Amino acid sequence: MLAIHPDKPALWIMAAKCEMEDRNSSESARHLFLHALRFHLENKKVFQEYFRMELLHAEKLRKQQQELEQAKIYVTEILSGKLAEVVYRDAAQKIKGAEFILSLLQIAAIFDFTKELQDTILQDLQSQYVDDCTMWDFMAKRELDAAGAPELQSAKGRASDTDRREERCCVVYEEALKSLNTEAMWTCYVTFCLERYKRKTNVTQLKEKRRERLLRVLQNTHDAKLLQETFYKNWLQVLLTSGDTVSATQVAITATQRFSQSVEMWSFSLQTLVHLESTEAGHLFQEALKHVNPKESLPLWQLQADWSMTSQIPEDTETFFQNGLLSPVPAVSSAMKEKYLEWPYKTGGYKRARKTFTSLHEHRPFTKTFFMKMIEIEKEQETPKMSNLRDYYERALREFGSSDEDLWMEYIKEKLGSHGNPENCGKLHWRAVKTLEGESVEHFTTKYTLLQTGHM
Repeated sequence: MLAIHPDKPALWIMAAKCEMEDRNSSESARHLFLHALRFHLENKKVFQEYFRMELLHAEKLRKQQQELEQAKIYVTEILSGKLAEVVYRDAAQKIKGAEFILSLLQIAAIFDFTKELQDTILQDLQSQYVDDCTMWDFMAKRELDAAGAPELQSAKGRASDTDRREERCCVVYEEALKSLNTEAMWTCYVTFCLERYKRKTNVTQLKEKRRERLLRVLQNTHDAKLLQETFYKNWLQVLLTSGDTVSATQVAITATQRFSQSVEMWSFSLQTLVHLESTEAGHLFQEALKHVNPKESLPLWQLQADWSMTSQIPEDTETFFQNGLLSPVPAVSSAMKEKYLEWPYKTGGYKRARKTFTSLHEHRPFTKTFFMKMIEIEKEQETPKMSNLRDYYERALREFGSSDEDLWMEYIKEKLGSHGNPENCGKLHWRAVKTLEGESVEHFTTKYTLLQTGHM
């Protein structure tokens, strides 16, 4: 606008006021006024507003100067962190908890001029949160960074210094437990020892010290009846790694007694006992199923099935499977059918497997895997019988044909194979479209089209 209408004083004034008031740029406003005066050397309004602008600018600078002079009073306190301490005091009164106070301490530690402030926060932490395991955990771990021996060159020397620091940490944890004998406090202690144990080191002595320390703390926490479930697994792993099978067996049994309703604990302990070929395994499998919720017991049934097939006499394995087949929990009964079919095939061959299948094929509930396993067994024979395969597929479709388009596709591919009858594929396609429900029909049609065009 100014380029087209430089003869309009009001435009120059508007532009200058915009720079001054909206953009907060007195320099640009001054530049515009000086430019305007080239066109309007004797215009009163331009001079008035230019004058006003310079006085407004001067007033602004004077106010800023006053504020700066007033601020000088606080500069020393600001530089020393005193105002930050005021904020800390206010925050500490309004928000309780060692974790929050520690977060402020960690922020303060970023700055190299806050030693006094950090000391203040530490003193408050130790005096106000003696019953908080977070505070003790922090104070213990601080010993790792405490001033120790001067820089050591040899690996053994550094390892020895690290060991001394870790021992000092343990002293703090032990002190904490005198007044705070809780699960949370023991958990902090065990977690620290476990983390140090997992650290890599090439110094055998340090590795051994860490292992001994961890095992000692795990045992003490267990004796206090405050060891969390997950740590029993760590305990067993450490014992197995070090070859202490006797202790591992005892801990595995003890863990199941302490967490008798935990499927996860039973599974891990029983896997350990099976691995160690313990004579206690058989008895404990029975105990496990007595204690856990039947609806959650499937992993234990599967674990026992694998163990029984390799470790028990056939009569006991047969009894086990019969009990599993009669389970009121559908998931257990179905899974045991799969395992039961697998067992006679491995031990007695095809005829026994087919006999077992025949005895079970009307015993619901089923899984698709049960039928597919028998189909695979049939196909492994030198001369698979299509009549048998047809029977297995038809039985599977009776159970899953309304929702499993892949089962139909597998049956059709079988018909197209060397043992099948390709001309029946059209009938199968028609049956599938009629039987499948919902989106399964569309999925099947797509896959069938790809098969017909050689893309599948």
